[in-house]
Amino acid sequence: MPNFYVNKNTQANGDNEVHRTDGQNCPTPAETWNRVDLGLHSDCHGAVNAAKRMGYNANGCYYCANACHTS
Repeated sequence: MPNFYVNKNTQANGDNEVHRTDGQNCPTPAETWNRVDLGLHSDCHGAVNAAKRMGYNANGCYYCANACHTS
């Protein structure tokens, strides 16, 4: 199971991107000081839901969590 994190920086559209920590296909991983660990999840859907429960307007990264990328 991959480990995920949510980027603390809010994107221009208001989203906080959820990424895989292994950086699979992701060209711009967040710095460690700029992320909140979401733990292990079987897929990005669980990770995005975990971030939303924490209060983030979460959305999957286009590159490493594309199945959860909506905007």
